[in-house]
Amino acid sequence: MAHKKGQGSVKNGRDSESKRLGVKRADGQFVLAGNILMRQRGTKFHPGTNVGIGSDDTLYALVNGIVKFERMGKDKKKISVYPETETKKEEANA
Repeated sequence: MAHKKGQGSVKNGRDSESKRLGVKRADGQFVLAGNILMRQRGTKFHPGTNVGIGSDDTLYALVNGIVKFERMGKDKKKISVYPETETKKEEANA
């Protein structure tokens, strides 16, 4: 016979802390150099123009500018940061 009945709930209540992964800056948002754009596990999004990648696959801005989410072919995605002066020139020419 069991001598310690009813102790299951005491032993079960553990879980790991959430890691706060996900997108931190939206498409079209202005960012400063060093701002974290996305925290991820693996390369769900790849670094694009003016974006660096950390040892834990975190993507961060290398320059001040506007965030742009882009596609790389059919199934891959990348995040780029374009300096504000470049984007203003493109809008003026359009």
